[in-house]
Amino acid sequence: MVIFYALLSAFAYGTADFLGGFSSRKNPGTTTVAWSQIAGLATVLIAAPLLGRPDLHGTDIIWGMAGGVSGALGVLFLYMGLSTGMASIISPIAALTGAALPVIFGFLAGERPALMTWAGVFITLPAILLLSWERGEKRDHVLRSVRVGLVSGAFFGGFFILVSQTSENSGLWPLAAARALTIPLFFLYSLIRRSKLRLEPGTRRATFASGFLDMAANIFYLLAVRTGYMIIAVVLSALYPAPTVVLQKMFLHEKLTVLRIIGLILSITGAALIGISG
Repeated sequence: MVIFYALLSAFAYGTADFLGGFSSRKNPGTTTVAWSQIAGLATVLIAAPLLGRPDLHGTDIIWGMAGGVSGALGVLFLYMGLSTGMASIISPIAALTGAALPVIFGFLAGERPALMTWAGVFITLPAILLLSWERGEKRDHVLRSVRVGLVSGAFFGGFFILVSQTSENSGLWPLAAARALTIPLFFLYSLIRRSKLRLEPGTRRATFASGFLDMAANIFYLLAVRTGYMIIAVVLSALYPAPTVVLQKMFLHEKLTVLRIIGLILSITGAALIGISG
């Protein structure tokens, strides 16, 4: 089930990013995230009771809130970096780092998947990099962009690691705790930056749908990590750039670069190897 849930997570993350990107074209990025997280909180509050009565402990809430803060910081650093740095460097490094750190953590924690799974992992990691890669014209601020990408990715990886520490009996409530904490943080950050808080007409549905799918992706990731190795759950969930690329091609008619085509091929190959071994 870990492979099934993780691939659903990747699809939901990628679709959420596509819709969030549409909203961010007309709204400040932090405003889009703040409102989408409200939709995410509503989603998890509806879904959590469906999994039965949880055996919730304070440590689960702490892990969930810590993961929420880590993920929120990852988003903030990503947006700040993209506003001043090179997207062609920041995005792929953040995506790769966000997947690589949990893989290292899982290995150090004693996870030992089959040899074919490792082959799939090592094929998938560069696929994540290639799927996120964008051609950039600028050549300045390279080192700063690298640093921002590493920091952002480290916080994304922190989210994957911290949320995985919650107990299976806690249900989805750690995710609800995470959202309840990060929503006011994003609105506060928007106020500090004096960003417009009202969503532009025509973007509300996309924004709220993005929040719903982002939370759905978190839920699927949590279910994946509770049914199998975190290494598998993280690597497959991190393939979210693939559906984003496909949706951009289908609806925005964006050209697929050679690197992204190679990334799609590698991602399919890596996922197939993991699936065969799993």
